[in-house]
Amino acid sequence: MTTPVQTKPAAGVVPPTWTTGSTAVFKTGTWRAALAQHVVAPSPCHQACPVDGDIAEWLGLARQGDWRGAWEVLVRHNPFPAITGRVCHHPCEAACNRAVHDQPLAICRMERYVGDRALAAGWPFPAPAHALDGHVGVLGGGPAGLSAAFQLRRRGWRVSLYEASGQLGGLMRHGIPGYRLAREVLDAEIERVLALGVEVHCGVRVESPEDFAALRARHDALFVATGAARPRALPQLDAALPWLMQGAQYLAAANAGQPPALGRRLVVVGGGSAAIDTARSARRAGHEVTLLALESRAQLPAQHDEVEEALEEGIALVDGAALQRAVADGAGGLRLECAQVRFVAGAQRGQFTIESQPGAEFTLAADAVVVSIGQDAELAPFEGALESRARLIAADRWGATGSTGVWAGGDVASMERFVTAAFGMGKRAALAIHAELLRRRGAQPGALPAAEGPPVGAEAIARWYYEPAARAPERRLEVAERQGEREVQLGLDEAEALAESARCFSCGTCIDCDNCVVVCPDLAVQRLAPAQVQAAGAAAPHYEVLLDYCKGCGLCVRECPTGSMTMLEERR
Repeated sequence: MTTPVQTKPAAGVVPPTWTTGSTAVFKTGTWRAALAQHVVAPSPCHQACPVDGDIAEWLGLARQGDWRGAWEVLVRHNPFPAITGRVCHHPCEAACNRAVHDQPLAICRMERYVGDRALAAGWPFPAPAHALDGHVGVLGGGPAGLSAAFQLRRRGWRVSLYEASGQLGGLMRHGIPGYRLAREVLDAEIERVLALGVEVHCGVRVESPEDFAALRARHDALFVATGAARPRALPQLDAALPWLMQGAQYLAAANAGQPPALGRRLVVVGGGSAAIDTARSARRAGHEVTLLALESRAQLPAQHDEVEEALEEGIALVDGAALQRAVADGAGGLRLECAQVRFVAGAQRGQFTIESQPGAEFTLAADAVVVSIGQDAELAPFEGALESRARLIAADRWGATGSTGVWAGGDVASMERFVTAAFGMGKRAALAIHAELLRRRGAQPGALPAAEGPPVGAEAIARWYYEPAARAPERRLEVAERQGEREVQLGLDEAEALAESARCFSCGTCIDCDNCVVVCPDLAVQRLAPAQVQAAGAAAPHYEVLLDYCKGCGLCVRECPTGSMTMLEERR
């Protein structure tokens, strides 16, 4: 047998066989038609979140047991996680990619766990790093106003918060019962914001254009977040009738511990969260309650779990029906003449038509009626100063009203009537105000966040790396124990929270698993040094694809468990 003789190749000549001890000489990148890229992409839960929360990032920290870190990421965008975790309508969960694998993540209850942990530990917000020469007024102490005050104050601006009532909280205090949002939680979350140095002025009412002009003149910028306090009436009922009450009025009294006495049988008209809250509060006050809603049960704007809890508590639901008129029955009560209808939703929230169903009339017996069909903004104080549109202050995504120095958000400027939507509007307006005040002072504030690209889809996740795992269980207080203001929905314990955070796909957020490095047949992917990643910022890729060697096979993309690798077509 003849042993081959190894000879040294001439300088500059690529050897036909591997004699160099390295494959670096084989530049397979010339083969490709598409290039792999390591990316940081938005998750669908992030894009669905009303406050633009970095959900995958804080869930990743929770998975490591870093609860303080998770909370600090959470409050970048929303200073009230313990509130949000109780009352949010959680569109993030409807968008969660995990739903195609088994069940969506319980993001809302995870946020509650982190928020409650922060309250129990007394974690404060850091004081503003510096004081800026500017004074911002916030008109309205509800969710939008408090959110804006937090974002502005943490950036160093002087903030004065003006509230018409005697307490801050707005809808969260006067419209949401304690059995959904414990008052000690609400108070503690608000107090932590005020501790940053927000100046509070309760009992300040802006009732006329002159009042508004005076307030505007005292500040460098003004954020209007006065909510929607004018109840909508049913035209078929005389508002002066003694047995008729508005839902907001009933809830405010009940939440203050003084539910009105309205007789034994109560009919609540409406199908949203406020109507459900009114019905449940009346049930706790001892009434026999019927909920009369235009929508079918599947169409009710109230959250599914709220409806379930109301039915568990003995509230009768008459859905797909309209109240036509009410007449005295001669025995001190009422006969409500109703008819079944078909509810047809319109193109925009709040728009709808109803179709009558011939021969489907019926009656209900009652002693009183509470109408809870929504509220409108009171715009009289802003007449001549701010443009209005469709019974709202006209404002863009960043809250700009078109009137110099004035921004608006929350229910006064939007029909998106959710607490967390108001948090998000307050945050975005605060960012815009911050940028504008810096510009006035000759600084370069940087651009406001631009619209993001499409989120990572479930098809981009290598789901075979994830074992099926059940969603964290939902627990409620037993019906017999639902009295007074005891919270009905119960939170997670630490073991459940850790297990739930481990279910997250971390869509679009790299977890440094090295799969892309390990599976690449050409060693074309290399991990960046921690110092390089840190210098580039949290949103920077953690891996680099070497152009000379990536031949576009796509193995790294196929095996990425978070959708952080993608292919980019190359045209040469």
